[in-house]
Parts: sequence; C-alpha cells; structure tokens
Amino acid sequence: MNNLLEDFNQSLHKGFIDRTISHKGNFMPKLLINNKEENVLSTIINELYKCKSFTISVAFITESGLASLKSHLYDLNQKGIKGKIITSNYLGFNTPKMYKELLKFNNVDVRLTDVNGFHAKGYVFEHEHYASMIVGSSNLTSNALKVNYEHNILLSTQKNGDLVYNVKAQFDELWEKSSPLSNAWIKEYELTYDERNLKNAIRITQEQNEIQNNIDQAVKIEPNIMQKEALHSLAELRKSGKDKSLIISATGTGKTILCALDVRSYNPNKFLFIVHNEEILRKAIEEFKKVLPFSKDEDFGLLTGKNKAIHSKYLFATIQTLSKDDIYSQFDQNHFDYIVYDEAHRSAAKSYQKVFNYFTPNFVLGMTATPERTDNLNIFEMFDYNFAYEIRLQKALESEILCPFHYFGVTDYVRDGKATDDFSSLTDLTSNERVKHILEKTQYYGYSGDELKGLIFVSRKDEAKDLAEKLTLHQVPSRALTGEDNSEKRQEAIEQLKSGEINYIITVNLFNEGIDIAPVNQIVMLRETESSIIFIQQLGRGLRKSDNKEYVTVIDFIGNYEKNYLIPVALSGDQSQNKDNYRRFLTSNTVLSGVSTINFEEIAKKKIYDSLKQAKLSAASHIKQAYNEVEQRIGRMPLLMDFIRQNSIDPSVIYSSESNYKNYHEFLVKSKKIEDQLTENEKLNLTFLSREIAPGLKNVDHTILNTIIERPHKIQELLTLAQKVDPKVTLKDIETTLKILDYSFYSVTINKTYGEPIITISNDEVTLTKTFAASLENLLFKTYVEDIIQLAQYNNTTHHGNQNRLILYNKYTRKDFVKLLNWDKDESSTIYGYKSKHNTLPIFITYHKQDDISDNTKYEDEFLSPDELKWFTRSDKTLNSKEVIEIMAHKEKNIDMYIFVKKEDSADGKEYYFLGKAHYLEGTAEQTIMPNEKKNNVVTMTLSMEKPVQDEIYRYIIEE
Repeated sequence: MNNLLEDFNQSLHKGFIDRTISHKGNFMPKLLINNKEENVLSTIINELYKCKSFTISVAFITESGLASLKSHLYDLNQKGIKGKIITSNYLGFNTPKMYKELLKFNNVDVRLTDVNGFHAKGYVFEHEHYASMIVGSSNLTSNALKVNYEHNILLSTQKNGDLVYNVKAQFDELWEKSSPLSNAWIKEYELTYDERNLKNAIRITQEQNEIQNNIDQAVKIEPNIMQKEALHSLAELRKSGKDKSLIISATGTGKTILCALDVRSYNPNKFLFIVHNEEILRKAIEEFKKVLPFSKDEDFGLLTGKNKAIHSKYLFATIQTLSKDDIYSQFDQNHFDYIVYDEAHRSAAKSYQKVFNYFTPNFVLGMTATPERTDNLNIFEMFDYNFAYEIRLQKALESEILCPFHYFGVTDYVRDGKATDDFSSLTDLTSNERVKHILEKTQYYGYSGDELKGLIFVSRKDEAKDLAEKLTLHQVPSRALTGEDNSEKRQEAIEQLKSGEINYIITVNLFNEGIDIAPVNQIVMLRETESSIIFIQQLGRGLRKSDNKEYVTVIDFIGNYEKNYLIPVALSGDQSQNKDNYRRFLTSNTVLSGVSTINFEEIAKKKIYDSLKQAKLSAASHIKQAYNEVEQRIGRMPLLMDFIRQNSIDPSVIYSSESNYKNYHEFLVKSKKIEDQLTENEKLNLTFLSREIAPGLKNVDHTILNTIIERPHKIQELLTLAQKVDPKVTLKDIETTLKILDYSFYSVTINKTYGEPIITISNDEVTLTKTFAASLENLLFKTYVEDIIQLAQYNNTTHHGNQNRLILYNKYTRKDFVKLLNWDKDESSTIYGYKSKHNTLPIFITYHKQDDISDNTKYEDEFLSPDELKWFTRSDKTLNSKEVIEIMAHKEKNIDMYIFVKKEDSADGKEYYFLGKAHYLEGTAEQTIMPNEKKNNVVTMTLSMEKPVQDEIYRYIIEE
C-alpha cells in the first residue's frame, strides 16, 4: 500500500506540477478529446476492459451510444463483472426504446433519478487497488463519445482518496433515492413521450408545409460535395474529348442522383438508362423526376416486358428486353445522345455487349459499386479506362453520405460446448438451438427505430426457407426469397418488409446489389465471408439513410472459417495484405469516422486472429490476383505506384522477405508478364532500391538519389537542397544516406545481395557509379528506378510525415532505427533485445513469446500500465554489471532510451511499434533469476514512458 501511495504522489506531481519529471505510477490525469487519433469511447472501453466493477451517471443516453458498448458489456457479463447506471428523463431527451435497451444488460442495474435538472456526466471504474473516473462533458451518446468537441478528464485515485470517496458517496446517496428501471415505468413514460412528440411533430410539419408551399415551384436538387467532385471530373473528361467514363460509387452514395445531375447538365435530346432489374429501373425514374422537376411525366418511359414507351425522351430499359434483336434494332445506332449502364460490372455479359456494341451515343456512362469481377471480362476496357470518380465505403462514411452503422462480430452457435462451423446439413443450420442463438443475438444487439426491418444472408436456399418458417413460429415474421422468385414476388416481399408485415427477408445472394430498401435497420450475416466484395455489398444494403433509423445494426455470426481474415480486410478497406494492420483494426475505435463503430465479441475476435495466423497474405496467388485487378483497371502493365493509386496491395508485399520475389521485375518475369531484359547487377540493384529506398523511411534518401541521377553534386549542395524539402535535415542525415547509397553503411559482403553501389564519392563530390549510370540507359530499368523513387516519396509523405525521424506508433525494424538515428554502420543484427551506442538505447520487445523459444531468452517483459513497463535485461547480468549500471544512469549520461514493442512474431515479422522514449525509475532495479529456469541472473527494472501508450494500441499489444 505504501508503494501505491508513492505511485499516486508521483503521478499527481507529474500531472499537476511538473510534466517533465519521470514518474512512478500509472495514475496520471489525462485530458480526453475526440479526434482522428483518439476518442472518449476508446478510454471508456479501456477502463471497462480492466475494471472489476463500474458505475455510470449520465443524463442523456442514445440507442447508438449504448450500441457502441454492447459487445464490451456482453464480454464483461461473461467474466462476471457488473455495473450500475443512473439516468433520468430530464427534458424528455431519452427515448422509451433506449430504456428498453438498458434492460437487456444482465450485468447492469439501472435506476432513474427524479432530481430536478439532473445533468450529470460521470463514469467511475473500480479496480483492484484503486479507482478511476471520467468526468466532463460527455453523455452516453455516439456523438459525445466519438465526434463532438468534448473536454473530459480521466483521474485515478486510491480507494480511500477523498475525491473518489465523495463521488461514490454522492452516487450511492442518489442510487438509494432512485427507482429501479422497469417495463411498467417505460410503458407509462411512453404515453407522455409520444404525446409530447406528436405535438412537436404536428408543429414541425405545419412549419415545413408553409416553407414547402413557398418553394415548390423552385425545387432543384443540388449535389453533395462528393457528387460535385464527380460532376466536375465528368465535365473535364468530356472537354478532353472522352466519350466514355466509369463512376465507382459505394452502395447508398447516390450514384443514380449523380447520374441524373449530369444528365441535367448535359441536356440530351434522347437519353437511355439500362439496368438488369425492373425494381431498380422504377426507382431510377423516381430519382430522375426529382432532379428534373420541370420535365413532363410523358418524357419518362419504360422499356420492359410489359412496357414499350420507345419514343420517350428519357427511356429506362431492362437489358433483358432491350437486348432482344427485334427491340434494339428499332432504334438508329445514334438515336441516343447519352446512355447509362447502371450496375456496370454486369455490362461485360453477352446481352449487354450486344447493346453496347450496337449504339453509338455521344457519351456513355457506367456506374457500379463493385467493378471487380471474378471472371476474365474487363469492364474498365469497355469504358476506355476513364475513371471520373471513385467513392469507396470509408470515404462515403467520412463525408456523412451514408447512414452510420454499428458492426458486431459475434460468435456463431456453440454446440456441445464447442464452437462449430460444421453445419453440413440443413438440420444443423436451422436447428432449434441455433435459431434460439440467432434470436438471442439479434434481439440483444437490436436495431435503430421503432420496428425491425432486417435482411438475413444465409448460405443455402433451403436454409433460407426453413429459417424463415422457424423465425415466424417464434413471432418474428419472416420470408425467404431466392433466385427462383420472380420480380413480382420480390417486390411483394420488399413492400411487406417496408410496411411491417414481416420483420426479415432471408436470402442467399439475391440482394447483394441493386435493391434499394432504405428502411432496412438490421443486417444479419449467417454465412462464411468468402469475398470482401460481397461482404461490403451485403453490408451496404442497410446504409441508405431513412427517416425510420439513426444507424444500422450489422450482426455477423463468425464461425471457425478459413477466410475470416477477409472481415477486417472488407471493413477497413485496407488492401495492403498486412496482417498486423488487420489485427490492430479489430481493437480500434478510431478507424471509422463519425459515430460508426466496429465491435467484436472476444471469442469471435480470436477466431479472426486464428484465421490471420494461418493465412498466407504474401502468397504468389494473392500478388497475382492483385496484379490482374490493377492491370484490368488501367489497361497496361502496372508499376508499383499503380498499386497505390488503385487502392490495391501494399507494393512492399511483392518483394517482402515472405514472398517469392526479391523485386518487382522478378515477379513480372516469373509470372511471365515480360521477358527478362535486365543484367544480373541491375536486378540486384532493384532489390536494393526496393528494400532500402522504397519504404520511404527518410525523405533525404529519395531526394538525394533523384538529385544525383540528374547530375553530380557536392555534399554541401545536397544538404542545401535537402533542407529546402525539410529544414530539419542535418549533415549527419546526409552522410547516412550517402553511406547507404555507396554501401559503406553495410557489411563488406553486401554486394552479393545488392550488386554494385549506386554512387561514388570523390573530393567531396557525389556522382553515380559508372555501372548504375550505364544501367539507366536501359529504358525498362530507368522506369523501375523512377517508379521506386515515386513510391519512396509517397511512403515518406504518407507514413513518415515527410520527416527523417521516429514517428510515434509507426512500425520499424532494428535496421530502420539504426538508419534514422544515424549510426555509423548497420549494427542492427547485433542489437538483439537492446544495445547502447551513440547516446541511444533502443529496446526491442516481443510481448507474447512463442512457446518454442529457449528458457534463457523467454523474458517476461510486461506493461504494468500504459505508463510503466517492467523490463528484463539480458540473462547473466547483475546489479553490478557495467551494462546495467550504464542503463540505470542513462539520464545522467544523456543516453536516450527508445521503446519498441511487437505483439508477437507471427503477426509482426521484423517490425515493432515505436511507443516513445522511456526512463529508468529510481530504486526499481532488482536482481533475480530468469523466470523459467533456476540459473542465470537477470536484472528487472521499471521503465516510465514519457507519454502513456495510446489506449487502443496498448490494449492491442497486451491482449492474448
């Protein structure tokens, strides 16, 4: 307890008196805000993750705010951890449905206070030996937890501290005077709430009607910011003489309105809109009429099986009808000025091709959410590789075009105490136990709005039909739809869902695209994720905004599937194939802008971790697939930068140590994309440039290389030029780069790996070596080099802030550290766990050790908190060892200590997260023996982080 008191004293001293001191203790006050790097929600989740119990006292709570905590409260319930919430009906802000959601938490007691003007915003978390609390401006609403400009303070105190005592005493007093939340109270509250809202709705409707009457004759839909950008791009394409273009737009982002806006601007004499589905066609006409309000109804016509309005100015046709020889031949080839192919990824099919090749309009526009195809047909080629604009899911969410969503990765049915994905028979897929499990999860995670309107995606047609019957028997009216159902039956089911006659439509892949059911407020995925494209298509079915919902609930039942790793790929939009990026994504609450959240139950998350461990994301098949997709998009052999521009794999995957290729040229040759036209030395030089320059670690590397390629320069000239790019560049930075380029930085055997050096230095003048200069005469080699320099510049700007220094939370290898800190030579292979040199002490820690490593290297380094790290020296060291004495005196000797940590070898390879500088805490060094053996002395000590490790990355690292 004395140590705990000392920890608090030092933490408070740092927090309130002197921020520069090293402190012992993990109780430092912290300001909580919402920005791209952190948010209030992350800290609340982190405290819940660590606590033994919790109490929350807030006036205002929204369903969306609760949704962002549901999976975490579920996991706490599994661990037996309980909490209390006090709220009220102050100002009538809280909805009756929100109160019903509160009653779902088995481990949370909820009470209502009738204190007049109750406006509290406090969160208290009980830990084993201390308590922490968040007080400030944040209610339990999604906007307050993730978006709004908020100020909150996280404080920690001893359990008998006066501050926490007073807060808890006030809470306990209020708790005793408050009434338990009950269904009876909610029913009573609903009456007054509905009456008040009805009056407000009538008043608002009257005001809106008055305004509408004044502007009805001047209605003109205007584009949102993303549509404006796309429209500008379309106009520029036409100005440059292009007559075809492709728009790639995420589901729900308004691509039909965008198209109508462009048509309004273009003003064609005759216009044709083509799609495969009559429901989509009718919806498109409605959208066009909104954008073209002064057009007459007779200007719009349908060309379908039953409708043949072929003389309409704006003709909307199904491809099934239009592609018939006796139909399209009725039109002159140049009859239409402007043709649109909606769901353009289908336009490579024969029926579309027949129409596409017949008509010769002035302009053709293709629109799709998913242009990638699994066959060999290339729609990019059809539209002359002209991209007007691309709107992906993440960008659309950032622009608030789509409805926010709360995604929940939940555990699939557990049979006989074991999670299973072996649903080989219909009996297993729709067993009573699994149906009960599905209902429990869907009801717990719920939906936004007053009435459930959901889509369920399953793996088999018979499963859809059987599940619909069983859900209906459980008082959840449902209907199955399959490809066997005609258009009338589909439309009938959609209307039943919209009207509330049924709660679910259950299908296999029928609604992956094209169907617009805006009121859908719950998406349920009851099948394995086989494709990230289909995953996003299905999730997108609920992302259209609608008055009946504030957000969409997405519930994904995750079994022991081989391709579970595709889930973070799809949700993040990150095609880099970097396993650690995907693992970290699973614990992050900052990856999506706005109030949307990604949540995984612990067991479900582990299933994805297991899948990632087994997946070979750098396999040749993945690289070839990425190459083919990019080649299809651009119509030529891609260069490395093309993978970046097309949001494809990280180019470094191609030539990583885990792949089969040392450089991009080797991949192209082995894949038979090109003939080998390089010398052996040129290929080795490409390997050097790919692995040492392309990562963009330092901006001086690519700047100097590019400068020397142009002409020779003096070293001082190079410094001057580099400082124009970055004023912080030092002569030492320049010298390190020159050592890298002339290979003097490396061992004497480096030529076997990297070939002849790139530069030579004589009389302070830097020139290209004759060998490298001669190689640049080879046009292919020169193209590769210029591409790598561009990639290095991109990587440095994007990932390293256009700097030559360590960036907090970036990932680095030991060699990266040596380069950035300008060591004389590459001594990375001898750093091992740590090494003190050039007034720097880098410490590299693998947090979760593999079982098969030797006992004398199985150090039990451990974070005691985000502020403190218990660290082990090498074995065979005592308190009297010279090395240990120097480490403890590192501050007096002006030696900077840098902490690098990776979660585990299988996830991170050679890269470690840089977590900042640290300092030895006086008096914490102890001499002991290695934990896993009875010999070999070792010294442990506590290191204090200069900055507490960010909540999300801290939780990611320490989680098993």
